[in-house]
Amino acid sequence: MLENHWYIACPSRKLKNQPLARELFGRKLVFFRDASGQAAALDDCCPHRNAPLSGGKVVGGCLTCPYHGWGFDGGGRLEKVPYAPGQPPACRTVSFDCVEQDGYVWVCPGGKTPETAPLDFPHLNLPGWTSFRMETLFHATVEACLENFLDCPHATHVHRYWFRTPTARPVKAEIRMLEDGAVTEYFQEPREKSLVWSLLSPGKTVSMRHTDRYIMPATSRVDYEFGDGRAYNITSSCTPVDDTHTRVFTVISFRRGWLGPLVRLFFHPLSRLIINQDVRMLDQTQENIERRGSAEFMALEQDVLFNPIREWRNALREGAPPPEAGRQWQVELKL
Repeated sequence: MLENHWYIACPSRKLKNQPLARELFGRKLVFFRDASGQAAALDDCCPHRNAPLSGGKVVGGCLTCPYHGWGFDGGGRLEKVPYAPGQPPACRTVSFDCVEQDGYVWVCPGGKTPETAPLDFPHLNLPGWTSFRMETLFHATVEACLENFLDCPHATHVHRYWFRTPTARPVKAEIRMLEDGAVTEYFQEPREKSLVWSLLSPGKTVSMRHTDRYIMPATSRVDYEFGDGRAYNITSSCTPVDDTHTRVFTVISFRRGWLGPLVRLFFHPLSRLIINQDVRMLDQTQENIERRGSAEFMALEQDVLFNPIREWRNALREGAPPPEAGRQWQVELKL
């Protein structure tokens, strides 16, 4: 059931005149632009002799197999066999629903077309906002990536002094289950000196609202809103490559008016540095799991979105009713 949702395959700019191979849920797909310029997705296997279609070329809007030149249109229908006269035989390869939105090519790798459009990335192309994008391959499961992106305590260790400085001050977190996921809001959160806070925060005297949100099936959203109008948003969409690898597409947007392009000059490489710290930690974690042969987890209530993410994804995976929206609780943790 997790496959019957939209996932990002690649940025639109990467899909040009050549086919592009991508793996989702352990299955190899090939993407290309058809005769009308629309993004198309097919099973990366020619039904003739099982050659990978991604090794071929796009000719006249058809994806041609590198082995015998069989050409398939965007819907997977065989359009031509160059060495056989007359009409080609009735033959198709598996095609997948594919759309473009927010500068990305989205695909549904399952057999059921989603009823809704892909999730919008907030604040893209809005006046006063500046955005940049990142693509990162993690040696980790989708759940591990989501939990990491929405986990405050790890920042005091993995990103110590870069993003968060430990103060051991009590912080209240309010968690609420939503119709499409779950959200946590933090109160009395410390803003001690760290590189990110020093560069981006307007100071302790200005009010701040911080929320972390899980959006099913595989998106995280982090928002910081300040009383002086500044705001920062980090939205990450996770695409499962296989059982232990995840491709993450992140859009970071911030509202700083005319200063936005200048802020981006240092914020972009700093964000890449911080994400790479997560890449290394999750890689070590996954290697340890594989070495031990199993994954065992112990979640505290202070791991505020760990259980909501697991509840939601297990329900989606099993086709069970989703967690009840509106359920709400509070915990105290130290940051």
